[in-house]
Amino acid sequence: MTPSSLAAERIYFSYGAIERTISVASLEAYAKEGKIDDDLATYAEYVSPQRLIQLQRVLQARIQLSPVAVSQFLYTPVGETLLERLGEVIQTEARQPGFYALRAALILAATEPDGLSLLSVLEKFPTQSVRINLGRSLEIMERLEILIAQTRQAIALISNESAAATTRSQVNFSQLPDLRLPGRFSWNKQTLKLYDRRRNRTFFADIYIPLQKRAGGSEGAEVAEGAEEKIQSKIQNPKSKIQNPLSPGYPVIVISHGLGSDRTSFTYLAEQLASYGFAVAVPEHPGSNAKQLQSLLSGRANQVAEPNEFINRPLDVKYLLDELQRLDAYNPSFQLNFQQVGVIGQSFGGYTALALAGARLNFKQLQTNCDEPNDIWNVSLLLQCRALDLPETNYNLQDPRVKAAIAINPIDSSIFGQAGLERIQVPVMIVGGSTDTVAPVLSEQILPFSWLHSAQKYLVVIERASHFSIIGETNPNQQAFVLPPQAIGPNPAIARRYMSALGVAFFQTYIAGNTQYRYYLSSAYVQAINQAPLNISLVQSLPITQLTQPALQRYRKSQESGLIRKQDLRKLGEK
Repeated sequence: MTPSSLAAERIYFSYGAIERTISVASLEAYAKEGKIDDDLATYAEYVSPQRLIQLQRVLQARIQLSPVAVSQFLYTPVGETLLERLGEVIQTEARQPGFYALRAALILAATEPDGLSLLSVLEKFPTQSVRINLGRSLEIMERLEILIAQTRQAIALISNESAAATTRSQVNFSQLPDLRLPGRFSWNKQTLKLYDRRRNRTFFADIYIPLQKRAGGSEGAEVAEGAEEKIQSKIQNPKSKIQNPLSPGYPVIVISHGLGSDRTSFTYLAEQLASYGFAVAVPEHPGSNAKQLQSLLSGRANQVAEPNEFINRPLDVKYLLDELQRLDAYNPSFQLNFQQVGVIGQSFGGYTALALAGARLNFKQLQTNCDEPNDIWNVSLLLQCRALDLPETNYNLQDPRVKAAIAINPIDSSIFGQAGLERIQVPVMIVGGSTDTVAPVLSEQILPFSWLHSAQKYLVVIERASHFSIIGETNPNQQAFVLPPQAIGPNPAIARRYMSALGVAFFQTYIAGNTQYRYYLSSAYVQAINQAPLNISLVQSLPITQLTQPALQRYRKSQESGLIRKQDLRKLGEK
């Protein structure tokens, strides 16, 4: 790279009265050749070899993004909030927040043929030096380390609770139908184009209607047609009453995709549920789908998602159900049951599912959390806080037809808060991944689960699963950008099989009324299908006091990381 006339040549680290510096050229030499010169050696003695290797990888990493895409994102309210946070740490030569300098450097760095990298950002920084507020950096990193420690503590607690419940189970699941396999119903898929005149909103929805049983498939499909006694006898619980489906017609499940996805993102799950006798409706939310993200990155839109998407998404589902009821009245091929509707959503779709299930927007909590973002590592807050631009009124987004909901990686901690989630009375399952960096599992799934008052609630945690592990494979040509494997995480097919099985069990129990499937909603069952490296746990309750106690003291006692600590900074200042 050829440095421009306005390019950062040195980086200054400031911590109170202490200030040290390192040249950009020194970092570039280390990134390309692994060479530690005298400039870098001053710092290397305080950093572990593992951290040095990580530093080299970070310096070498490149992302292929167009300058238009970077510019469009950084000029959105979400992008500007992110720049404001980064600007607290990364400052200009004059010690001013680096908001504007960072935006310019990022856009210019994206013009590099080899892609955007940390070094290219430094070389495009419009002042001759960059100042890093190390005091603020250490505060942020300490919060991250505390969050990691607390998350590990919570996941260990959940894993132990799940394992303890497993030992009390006497069910041999190897003798029962495998719900990870397709059922015995074939289905017919059709696409509807819908227009809501009141909102002037057009959107599409894929509808999967079960047909006759097909040969083969999982034994599980038999259960929906009267083979309940088979499961009952194998479970050896003859006192449990078998409940028949609540009314004729196929029960309906709605799947709501997340931000930047579309109605194809959960095709695998729609087909799985349809194969077990559910009618499945998958709307595409036009203001927060893949097309919206493509429009943003190509310069045709100026928002990741408009604030009114928090209202429009649940209303999309309500309008879809209204239209399906209208069609069902005169189309004999439908035969749908709207007395028992289930909804499942991921990320922004998880918010949508919870809103339809009865959660209420909590503007007071949202304002508090957005004014003082203590959870600075919670990226989902950038989206949740956009709802503050909505008119503050008493929105009722609940649909009484919805009798159960599954929320996968939901964003909910601030937009609903405890008071909003306590309003849900229907059965709920919340699913989280331990390595979710978008909607952190502790903040957005584990603690919100503890706030639920529903008598039937389930928390599922998948270790090493990311925010994207449960999303199905889609056509890369239809996506705004392709996620790297590191962002998706290891073995996403395992996570999708978990979701297929638990989705069938949950909706058979609480929507179809086949309560014998409740046996699958247990820690013993998830242990039976557990597959490394994505270990899975399921609990129905958690001791909240153990979740909320600070992990800071334990973290500080065991901390052996290679980060430059405050005492090391004082030593540096003495040199």
